[in-house]
Amino acid sequence: MSKYEIENVKLTAPKLDRNDLEYAMTYRYACKKFDSTKKISDDDWNAILNAARLSPTSLGFEAYQLLVIQNPEIREKMKAYGWGILAGLEASHVVVFLARKKADLEFDSSYIRHIQEEVKQLPAEIDAAYREKYAQFTKEDYKTFESERAAFDWASKQTYIVMANMMTMAAYEGLDSCPLEGFNQDDMTALLGDELGLFDTKHFGIAVMAAFGYRGEEPHRNKTRRTMDEIVKVVE
Repeated sequence: MSKYEIENVKLTAPKLDRNDLEYAMTYRYACKKFDSTKKISDDDWNAILNAARLSPTSLGFEAYQLLVIQNPEIREKMKAYGWGILAGLEASHVVVFLARKKADLEFDSSYIRHIQEEVKQLPAEIDAAYREKYAQFTKEDYKTFESERAAFDWASKQTYIVMANMMTMAAYEGLDSCPLEGFNQDDMTALLGDELGLFDTKHFGIAVMAAFGYRGEEPHRNKTRRTMDEIVKVVE
């Protein structure tokens, strides 16, 4: 078995208590104040990262990268470009979700070739079928190749799936999190990518961030959500 494989072919259907997961999802809230003195254990953090790795992505292309910012000096510099991330920067772990740009999403790019040939190890005939359907998907169905922005936005959608699963895993472990969008993408990219060289801006852009840690205070009010009747329409 290759290093890319995760055995699931012989797994039996899970028999977990749904109430545990629902409780964790109800417990989770967008934490606005973290206890900066408490750090997530390595075991708990690795479980959160593994939730990211196990997350689904469109076509299985995994068009994202995780940048975990633990350096306090870098976090301090980030404050200048983020009006809505200041509390999150006090958390145990801060993750910058990077989405791949259009050049990396072309079917013959070195990245997609790596995914198809080395990670998935697809036979030539399956890869050829992928190529045909991917061309239709990008040019006709979702038109993700209409522009650089369209391609980046499509890749960015994948990071939100990953982030959601990480936050759910954190809640399941009794940890807290907060998704972070309150920052200037261009300025933050210039800082982390161009100035500090933490990622190649030709290949990646910043999609979103998230903070993980321990809450410094309890929620001030109950969670609110629309009723099931408002969000679900059944067509029979």
